[in-house]
Formats: sequence, structure tokens, C-alpha cells
Amino acid sequence: MRGGWVYIMSNRPNGTLYLGVTNDLSRRAFEHREGRSSGFTQLYGLKRLVWYEPHDDIRAAIQREKTMKHWPRAWKVRLILEMNPDWRDLYEDLAN
Repeated sequence: MRGGWVYIMSNRPNGTLYLGVTNDLSRRAFEHREGRSSGFTQLYGLKRLVWYEPHDDIRAAIQREKTMKHWPRAWKVRLILEMNPDWRDLYEDLAN
């Protein structure tokens, strides 16, 4: 079983948030950046990867995403601020 990632995209600091899960974070973040993801992320211009969390098992990542979707926004913002206080686009870090 392959690993996975839970991640949060945003359009700006303290902006709209999108929580997702993937088995390839670089590819998925690139798709968001290029506007290849139709729907919510494209509508709100969510191109900035602001938080991510690796999991050894994709099933654990999927479960974590489902749990986090029920969290209040403030909890998600707190996670972002712990990892990324400036709301930088972390995609640049993945590319290196």
C-alpha cells in the first residue's frame, strides 16, 4: 500500500481553504496551480499549497482528511500557522 498526503490549498493568507488528499503531492499541487482542477479550487483560485502532512498509508491519509473536514476553520488555520506562519506557497519547497 502506498503512502499519501493530506494538504490544504488557499488563495491568499487567511483566505479560502480547500482540504484534500492525494498519493502524489507535487503532481496534485501542480494541477491546482495550473487550474486543472475544476470546481471549488478553480472557482476560488486556490493555487497556494499552505499545509501538508505525509502518511505512510493512503488509507490513513484518507481517514485523516475525512476527520479534518469536520474541524472548525480555526483549527485548520492553527495547523497552517504552526507549519507555515507566513502562508508561503510550499509548492516551491517540493520542487527542490
